[in-house]
Amino acid sequence: MNRSCAGGKLLLITDAWHPQVNGVVTAFEQMMRELDKRSVSVVVIHPALFRNIPFPLYPEIRLALFPRCFIAHTLEREQPDYIHIATEGPLGLAARAVCLRRGLRFTTSYHTHFQLYMHVRYRIFLGLVYGLLRWFHKPASRTLVATPSLKAALESHDFKNLALWPLGVDAEFFVRNPNPSAPNLPKPVFLFFSRLAPEKSPEEFLKLDLPGTKLVIGDGPDRAALEMKYGHAARFVGCKKGRQLVDWLSRADVLVFPSRTETLGLVILESLACGVPVAAHDAMGPKDIITHGVDGHIGEDLTEAALACLKLDPAGCREKACRYPWEASADAFISHLEPCRAGRESASIA
Repeated sequence: MNRSCAGGKLLLITDAWHPQVNGVVTAFEQMMRELDKRSVSVVVIHPALFRNIPFPLYPEIRLALFPRCFIAHTLEREQPDYIHIATEGPLGLAARAVCLRRGLRFTTSYHTHFQLYMHVRYRIFLGLVYGLLRWFHKPASRTLVATPSLKAALESHDFKNLALWPLGVDAEFFVRNPNPSAPNLPKPVFLFFSRLAPEKSPEEFLKLDLPGTKLVIGDGPDRAALEMKYGHAARFVGCKKGRQLVDWLSRADVLVFPSRTETLGLVILESLACGVPVAAHDAMGPKDIITHGVDGHIGEDLTEAALACLKLDPAGCREKACRYPWEASADAFISHLEPCRAGRESASIA
């Protein structure tokens, strides 16, 4: 266990928090548990602390209104040793402004390819969104990214001060249940496990010509339309958590991951931990985790890749997931915090 940052207080500012279900929330829940083991207390500033409105694209995401004064008062009251801005939303923008005004060091993390999401939905010019994200992260002492390929991609767009923060999976929790309570399904079972939104490409999965059962775990803005169109050909079970989620994963034979917009994809690690191989495109996220022909298949033809995955050993899949413990993720996170204590910078960058 890394003890270089034992003790202290972290102020975490995030626009993504409960009741949202996504990788950002999962990652920081796990970090809080690991930091607590290292005697680092965490104060979270999240949208529920403010008057907020729903984000039009995703109503479950709440946008905080007028948070700057609250953030400034919280900084005064808590006097944190570390400040981490997790997201580029209203809270992240307000925290960035307060830190720059006061000349305080802070770290950020880059979790979501907003530029690709916006391009998929609205064909918005990618360079414009890249420029805004680069502006947001530029003043951070360090910007944490999950994979080497993401780091390289951002460096090619002139992002600075990037540091690797690999994420993880709770392999003690995500263990295949030999007698799951989820209903029996005709075999083989091909799984889509993600948000039902255009950037996740669920329709690509639903159009595949596959035998057995197509199982869809997840919810999102496109669920009603997709269920109406493909409900005869797929089993939609909605968002699942806890043991229910493990039971449904235990029914799956292959995870089909059609998204090309991920920075990592925690669902890949959760599925692998349950012995489920992954069929995916050669895209950031999957290609950083999957060993082709061992724990998954990478390719443009997802039907071919998914069928090939049926021949793979579940034990090899679980072995890969076990290489990603949250303890190692926390060690990396902590190692990047310690040099960035929230002291005053010699100069601020607007």
